Parts: sequence; structure tokens; C-alpha cells
Amino acid sequence: MKRLTELTKKAENVKLSDDGTKVIILDQEKLPNVEEYLELDNAEDIYEAIFRLKVRGAPAIGICAGYGIYVLARQIDTEDFDTFYREFKEKKDYLDSSRPTAVNLSWALNRMERVVLNNREKTVAEIKDLLLAESRKIQAEDVEMCRAISEHGLSLLKDGDGILTHCNAGPLATSKYGTALGPLLLGKERGMEFHVFADETRPLLQGARLTAYELQKAGVDVTLICDNMTGLVMKNGWVNACLVGCDRIAANGDAANKIGTSVVAVLAQYYHIPFYVLGPTSTIDIHCPTGDDITIELRDPEEIKSKYYREPSTLPEVKCYNPAFDVTPHELITGIVTEHGVIRAPFKENIAKLFEEHPEK
Repeated sequence: MKRLTELTKKAENVKLSDDGTKVIILDQEKLPNVEEYLELDNAEDIYEAIFRLKVRGAPAIGICAGYGIYVLARQIDTEDFDTFYREFKEKKDYLDSSRPTAVNLSWALNRMERVVLNNREKTVAEIKDLLLAESRKIQAEDVEMCRAISEHGLSLLKDGDGILTHCNAGPLATSKYGTALGPLLLGKERGMEFHVFADETRPLLQGARLTAYELQKAGVDVTLICDNMTGLVMKNGWVNACLVGCDRIAANGDAANKIGTSVVAVLAQYYHIPFYVLGPTSTIDIHCPTGDDITIELRDPEEIKSKYYREPSTLPEVKCYNPAFDVTPHELITGIVTEHGVIRAPFKENIAKLFEEHPEK
């Protein structure tokens, strides 16, 4: 893994190197104080980057996975299809195990695998070229999806609104505008003003380190708050809508997002504030019936005890429960904003209808 402190001011948060041999990512673990890029060219480093949240956000993980499996595939030195596919599948399954909740990871890897299986009659060299094209297509599509999601999300807001968001779903987590932050950034471009309350998002502080960073850099009026201050700012009447991203949406509309999101949804319902989940259709897992069927990743207790502290915040022997995500029941969701528009209740029926209208998803 090579570290680059200087790349280019126009570099994406995830990109393929010019020669196609490495995935280059902005290390989100180091933000906001250090802007450092990493070059990844082996399976272990790509796995670690995804698992340790050096690259994070469901769409960005999918983009990284697409480029990553291409980089690994081009290293397979054989002209025999069966041998190539066996090694490809091993590497694909290994990367897929890094973050079980983020459906875009498996979605992108399965999409790349289909390219291999659907072109078995071609040479291995030709398959590698097709994998390169598909990985680039995944990112290009995400740029367009983010723009469309931003447009649909902006239609739900008005100039001067107060917005509350949790975790990070901006350009760092996706491409271009992002999902949950996309309407705010697009609105800013068009002269609209919003005041955003960004939950710090314990224990990894994505709201403090990433969301506040992105909004401040974009000139959006942002105030950072602790997670347990959400109820007070809502009670004060400062929030007109909640916008959050998602890592997986079940077929019934239940949505998994960063831990703490469901608390925001409960408070929003109590204070009669609309709560919107924003994400691409690829984040909807039509084969997952409900939120109860979503695997919730459990992470290292040290993320709670010591990760962002000079000294540990509690005794070493204290037990910690550290789920990465929680699931917001669809009953608490006002609308799910995708690139195809806003899905409202009844979610199960309307999500099924969306996939009937867009079977390619």
C-alpha cells in the first residue's frame, strides 16, 4: 500500500490509476486533518481499506470494489478460462467478506462476475478489457445517479430550510454530489441557502470528520452537534427535514444506515418532521424481505474505548457492544429518494413496482 500526500486537486475519492494497475483512494480515516491518498494493488490492502473505512459509503465501496476486482483480475496470469475464473472467484469472495451490510459491495462484485461468466467464449485478455470497461461504467453511472437523486431530493426542500443529517452521505461516500448531502450541494450551486445540523455520529465521527468537512468546504452553513443533541434542536423548531443515506434497503422499505439513524427517525416522527432516506436503487436489496434479515456488522470495541482519545475513555475490562448499523423501520420513513424519484408508502408495493419498471436494477 503506497501513501501519496499529493495527487491532484481534481482527483476523485476513488479512482483507477492511469495505467490500470492500482485503485487510488482518499484515506477517509485521516480526514479532516490530513488529506492523504493510498494506492492499492493487492487483495489484502483493498480488503483492509474497505473494512477499516478508509473508503466508505455504500456507493464508494461499490466503486472501489469494481476497480479493485479489476486490478486483481489483471494480475491473474493464465489464458485458461476455468483457471482464470477460479482465481477470480476466490478474490471476489474475499473482498465481498469485508463489509457484509453494505449491499453495494456485493452488488458491484456480482456485476463484475457476470461480465466474466457471460463472456466465457472470449479470451482472458478480452475479458479483462471488458472488466475494465464495466468498472468504469459503475462509477460513471454513480455520478449520474447522484445527480438525479440530488434533483429529486431538492424538490422536497425549500430555500432557508433547516436540515439534520446523520453520518456521511456526500461526495466522499459516493461520486460528485453524494446522496443525502446531494440536494444541499446542488441547492447551494443554485443560490439556495440551508442550515444543516450534522450529528457527530459516534463512535467513528463520520459526521464531525467528513460531513462537516464537506459542507464547510462547499460554503454550506453547518453546525456540528453531538448525537444526543438531536432531540433538542428538533424541539427548538430548527429542523424542517432529516436527510440520511443508507447502506441497504430491504424489500419492505426498512433501511440500514449508520448506527444512531433509527434514533433520529424516532425523534423526527415525534416532532412531526419528515424523514427521508436517499440512495441509489442498487442499495435496495429486493431479495431481503425485511430489516430483520439484514446482517449487522459488529466492530472492534476499541472504536468506542480509545480510537479518538488520547487515553482510553473507560477501563480495559469494560465490555462494549459496537454494531456498525441499525435498521430504521419503514413506518418511520417519509420517503425513499432514488435516481428514479421518491418512493412513498406503501413501500413494499412501490419498491416492487420500481423493479418491475426498471428490471435492469
